[in-house]
Amino acid sequence: MSPSEGQALREAVLSGRLAPGSHVSVRPLCEEFGLSATPVKAALTALEREGFLVLRPHRGFFVPEVDRADMHELYELREVLDGIAARRAAAFAGREALVARLTEVLDQQTEQVARHDLTGYSDLDVVFHQEILLAAGNGRLQHVAENMIGQLRLGRATSARVPGRPTAALVEHAEIIAAIAAGQQSQAERLARRHVRKSANALDRYLTREDNRAS
Repeated sequence: MSPSEGQALREAVLSGRLAPGSHVSVRPLCEEFGLSATPVKAALTALEREGFLVLRPHRGFFVPEVDRADMHELYELREVLDGIAARRAAAFAGREALVARLTEVLDQQTEQVARHDLTGYSDLDVVFHQEILLAAGNGRLQHVAENMIGQLRLGRATSARVPGRPTAALVEHAEIIAAIAAGQQSQAERLARRHVRKSANALDRYLTREDNRAS
């Protein structure tokens, strides 16, 4: 399976096309990608190692169901990783181009929020943070952080669903950009960590309200 086909399979899991708890069958994927079972199984095994699938004995691969406890752990880890990435990005020699790219993404996010397109906003949010991770210049950090982002997407419970949160997040993104542009490493780290923490807290309050309404 080529890298592009592997990425397509990963996106099928993360995008919601394959719902949490659903069985991932090898044969339909073989037909979709025009491949034999061996490379498809290898790709599924790789996704299982990264936490994007779970293997149940004698039953096969399934999309994991990410619960509230999982979300708390993932956000806790992401706060640290995003903080490190922002600090390193603020020290990046080519940060002028990074700031221009982040500003462009922020402008696009602002347009999506104005259109009430939360899916578009959320997709761009991933891009925003990936740009900072790339500029951080630490391949291991990028790999681990993107794994966290992917597992949060599996939870389907993003902070974009929280009323008012996307608008607040835009302000926080602008503050992070300003700190990176000024080369303020400690400030960039503090703001990035605060941004993730605010997202996590807003989501937790929202899910608690939803649970109370359902009970």
